[in-house]
Amino acid sequence: MDYASIYRRSLSDPEGFWAEEAGALDWSKRWDRVLTYAPGKSWTWFDGATTNICGNALDRHLPTRHNQIALIHDSAYTGEITRISYRELHERVAQFAGALAARGVGMGDRVLIYMPNIPEAPIAMLACARIGAIHSVVFGGFAARELASRIADAKPRWIVAASCGLEPGKVLAYMPAVEQAIEISGHKIDGVVVLQRHQCPADLKDGRDVSWDDFVRDAKPVDCTQVPATHPLYTLYTSGTTGQPKGIVRDTGGYQVSLVWSIRNLFNIAPGEVFWTASDVGWVVGHSYMVYAPLLIGATTVLYEGKPVGTPDAGQFWRVAHRHKVVTLFTAPTAIRGIKRDDPDGKFIEATDLTSLRALFVAGERCDPATVAWASNKLCVPVIDHWWQTETGWPICGNPLGIKEMPIKPGSTAVPMPGWDVRALDPNGEEVAPGETGAIVCKLPLPPGAANTLWNAPERWQSAYLDRYPGYYATGDAGFIDEDGYVHVMTRTDDVINVAGHRLSTGAIEEVVAMHPDVAECAVVGILDQLKGQIPLGLVVLKSGTSREPTIVCDEIVRKVRDEMGAVVAFKQAIVVPRLPKTRSGKILRGTIVKIADRTDYTMPATIEDPTALTDIETALRKAGIGG
Repeated sequence: MDYASIYRRSLSDPEGFWAEEAGALDWSKRWDRVLTYAPGKSWTWFDGATTNICGNALDRHLPTRHNQIALIHDSAYTGEITRISYRELHERVAQFAGALAARGVGMGDRVLIYMPNIPEAPIAMLACARIGAIHSVVFGGFAARELASRIADAKPRWIVAASCGLEPGKVLAYMPAVEQAIEISGHKIDGVVVLQRHQCPADLKDGRDVSWDDFVRDAKPVDCTQVPATHPLYTLYTSGTTGQPKGIVRDTGGYQVSLVWSIRNLFNIAPGEVFWTASDVGWVVGHSYMVYAPLLIGATTVLYEGKPVGTPDAGQFWRVAHRHKVVTLFTAPTAIRGIKRDDPDGKFIEATDLTSLRALFVAGERCDPATVAWASNKLCVPVIDHWWQTETGWPICGNPLGIKEMPIKPGSTAVPMPGWDVRALDPNGEEVAPGETGAIVCKLPLPPGAANTLWNAPERWQSAYLDRYPGYYATGDAGFIDEDGYVHVMTRTDDVINVAGHRLSTGAIEEVVAMHPDVAECAVVGILDQLKGQIPLGLVVLKSGTSREPTIVCDEIVRKVRDEMGAVVAFKQAIVVPRLPKTRSGKILRGTIVKIADRTDYTMPATIEDPTALTDIETALRKAGIGG
């Protein structure tokens, strides 16, 4: 079937469609109902069914794939490469699950995992899933106070941590943060399992801490515990606007069904192929497409410990892809922009054999057309910008390469995936015309795999996502749907600025700024203006080796925006900055930049990659006469 037929059926007959897709997996008990829906309020998938996602990811493959490599760990910091077969991964997961079970951890108990990109992280995740425990992964290095808020909310019985993480030029000890977080949270835990890394072994606290090796030494491997399809597989915290983290709850049955459909039909991955998701295991991308999806279909997944640039250079991604014969790479747009900044001519790409690579997928933040064009021209493969969120668990929109590649429109996230009924609404909740900007929403019920509540806060889920547009899930993103049905996600709704009564998308302005040949990456934010209310300000990072005077480049950018978008945009100022402040997942901290420019107080975002980047912004803004 073609995409249009598949998509239409997913909306007209969702129960029949998803029941067929669920047939690709093992269930110990078949469902009583495929979909249970209370209009506008709640929904569940595969009620009455029981299954185990670890069994589907590992045990199911043992008869045919026991010697196939399941997981490759490649560390840019240590130079070590570890390859783990399905048989070995199954043994290690079953043993760690047995060690947890022997200490009383069972169905519904929470286990918090605080680790970098090392094999023990997915092993711990899968072990929790094996016995029905709920894992909550917090990426290694997260600040103690933020870690404490997650401990206080999840109330885990055990914490599984590494002794340290590795960063460019430094070793970051984890246990001081764990120690402080436990104290701040006030929650009494059973213990901490510590994976001792030789770069910085931790001192273990008597009576509470135990090394990973001692924890599993005498453990007996255990079989899978069959859990209800609606049983939470994990909670994953995303920062809330109130400062209180939101614990997204992911179910088990619907999630595994959506992952199998998407990795086959969107990412076009077949069993036995090598799929690399260059993400932190602590983000939803790491959960869905580094750990679960590749293993569910019997593929090989790459777990990379390093950066796209600086470990050691802008060619590292391509060397890793070549070394492991990666067929599809999935990363954030900011990673590609960083590589483009340091290697604008693509010399590292030219020097690497990338014949195995079929496609590059990007998500996490809008990918500007200039970056899509650069990557597609240098790599000579399709560059697929797709869109989804922590809450959704898998892509809302994309270009389904596994069905048939559709035309690529740079700047668009292509078309909705099955089950996602995407609309663009005006402030009154009415649909806008094709091409007009509105709030992007998804008609309820959401498809399998999407969250339907928050941990310990169902009322907050209702108010944050469902009340604004009754009958729809509010994504918090703004953009438009064109006449071909392609969805263009331009910005967060908070980043739509009001210039003298005109609602403008900062993403649309960024698209024009990024087209300048000297610009590596950029951000446009709306800052206060006494006359117009808000005006846009451009911050640009120049490509490595650019010798032209920054003021000349900025003048050209201002003229280009005026010529392309008209005087109504009131774009009059762009400044060059050494780098843009970002989260560890690659999102630019536009809201914090606005607060600096508007001279309002701000707190250091817990997810920031490098706090000194904000100092650079403050200095640049002061020099330009903007902000405090």
